[in-house]
Amino acid sequence: MDRDVALADLEKEKKLSFVKAWEDSERTKAENKSQKKLSAVVAWENSKKAALEATLRKMEEKLEKERAVYAEKMRNKVALIHKEAEEKRAMVESKRGEEFLKAEEMAAKYRATGQTPKKFLGFF
Repeated sequence: MDRDVALADLEKEKKLSFVKAWEDSERTKAENKSQKKLSAVVAWENSKKAALEATLRKMEEKLEKERAVYAEKMRNKVALIHKEAEEKRAMVESKRGEEFLKAEEMAAKYRATGQTPKKFLGFF
């Protein structure tokens, strides 16, 4: 009977060994499967991040170009305002010169004729 008991124990150990091997195999499969899925998630995340970063760079480049264009327009407007101001200054200077000449001519006329101006300094 010892032999039957020993054979039964051996058979039981053999079954337990197969179960243990199957369990280890299933755990390894599950681990590999989860690692594969985790790798896929990391790859997906990196892909999405890269796409968003590329979009962000494009938007930044576009905004920089728009900023440069707008800055150039503003510089052109400033130059135009400066040009118009110079023209207005020239007009004022020209008008002042004309008024000085007119005053000199009138003064010479009054001196030559001995008359006094009708409006003397504008407040009499």
